[in-house]
Amino acid sequence: MADPKGFMTTPRREWPRRPVEERVRDWNEVYVPGALLPIISKQADRCMDCGIPFCHDACPLGNLIPDWNDLVSREDWRAASDRLHATNNFPEFTGRLCPAPCEAGCVLAINQPAVTIKNVECAIADRAWEEGFLPPQPPDRLSGRTVAVIGSGPTGLAAAQQLTRAGHTVAVYEKDDRLGGLMRYGIPAFKMEKHHLERRLEQMRAEGTKFRTAAAVGRDVGAAELRTRYDAVVIATGAAAWRELPVPGRELAGIHQAMEYLPLANRVCEGDIEASPISAAGRHVVIVGGGDTGADCLGTAVREGAASVTQLDIYAQPEAERNEDTEPWPTYPKIYRLSAAHQEAGHLRTAPAADADARLFAASTLHFTGDADGHVRSLHLVEVDARRRPLPGTGRTLPADLVLLALGFSGPDRRDGLIDQLGLELAPRGTILRDAGFATNVPGVFAAGDAARGQSLIVWAIAEGRAVAAAVDRFLTGRSRLPAPIGPYDRPMTV
Repeated sequence: MADPKGFMTTPRREWPRRPVEERVRDWNEVYVPGALLPIISKQADRCMDCGIPFCHDACPLGNLIPDWNDLVSREDWRAASDRLHATNNFPEFTGRLCPAPCEAGCVLAINQPAVTIKNVECAIADRAWEEGFLPPQPPDRLSGRTVAVIGSGPTGLAAAQQLTRAGHTVAVYEKDDRLGGLMRYGIPAFKMEKHHLERRLEQMRAEGTKFRTAAAVGRDVGAAELRTRYDAVVIATGAAAWRELPVPGRELAGIHQAMEYLPLANRVCEGDIEASPISAAGRHVVIVGGGDTGADCLGTAVREGAASVTQLDIYAQPEAERNEDTEPWPTYPKIYRLSAAHQEAGHLRTAPAADADARLFAASTLHFTGDADGHVRSLHLVEVDARRRPLPGTGRTLPADLVLLALGFSGPDRRDGLIDQLGLELAPRGTILRDAGFATNVPGVFAAGDAARGQSLIVWAIAEGRAVAAAVDRFLTGRSRLPAPIGPYDRPMTV
């Protein structure tokens, strides 16, 4: 504990964001470049080095948070990087994309603002790359065993890196033309620039991991054939089966799923296309869904120059502070949070009639209406109570030239044929069934990440990848020294 009084003398200070007017004109990350390192050592001093660090349990990776906070406060960046990477393959991803359940579990958060754990993590990861602390770690010898990993999102990449370093020959199959899964085409560049992803992929290639892009298993590559070619298969395809909105008018043109919209914007940033065919430029946009994917659509639409953007959330507006009766510390509370996209929309007043920033809370879509050409022109909504029952006399109509559905995902996409060709058993909610060892009903086939757990956070995805790697290693060799931070039935802390 570098400063025993740090949590009393130093206020919480977060990585500052660039001015709204500046950042909405580009696709770069929203934070001020270089502004984190000057403040982070003092922020790490706020860690109490408490006797029972609940941040460990709040993080499914079991990150050694007090350890690397102490090392950062002393500016021992190499040792901090070693501690951080002992539990997390990709901290520069989680340091930018994770909502930080660890901070909700911080002991200091009982009665003060939590330690800026996420910022400290990101600072360590970035400094480690700058200082050359992260050379490739190829195995000393090969096991002679082969593994196919299907999917190159955070789960698939974590599993592949762990298994490669354990000495197995690993090939990652990705259906898209580039690697990264949702980190590539789902997450906008203003949340994480893609060079962070490319840097890790180069590290993995140097370690020996093989990658196969534009290879949809089940369509381009037979799933049964793949199983016969490898000693083990890991399915980490994510939960890409999006939820629908079955209301009148859904068939109108101009109504799209969020994951039809976001990849096109990312492809513009990649230079693949000059302009998105579903651009929000000049349009009145309504986003149905109040989660992170909806916020990603919001920030993207603002940057594309939408005439207006409104986001609908079916839940009531959360309170600003934790409700200790229903969501006591150290659980992750549902409170009012202001993402960078919401800050931008509120500052620019993209939705003047919204309850807060660009959001309308407790709002349920009734139906859409369109013009004579069959294109959507308006969205009709009603306010609802806590049980989602319509409140009489609260109907409203919003102009809508473009509607984006961000309602979440129900499980893996079955359209490629992977699940049916292998004969995998599914849970009632559509996810892949697995046992306590991550194994499916098909011998040698394992499932991990959102495809089996259901839609979750990136930190859980990486934990799943590390855990399934240990299970596969044990299956191939009879034992494993790889860490398994979680089991397939573990869930976040709740009341």
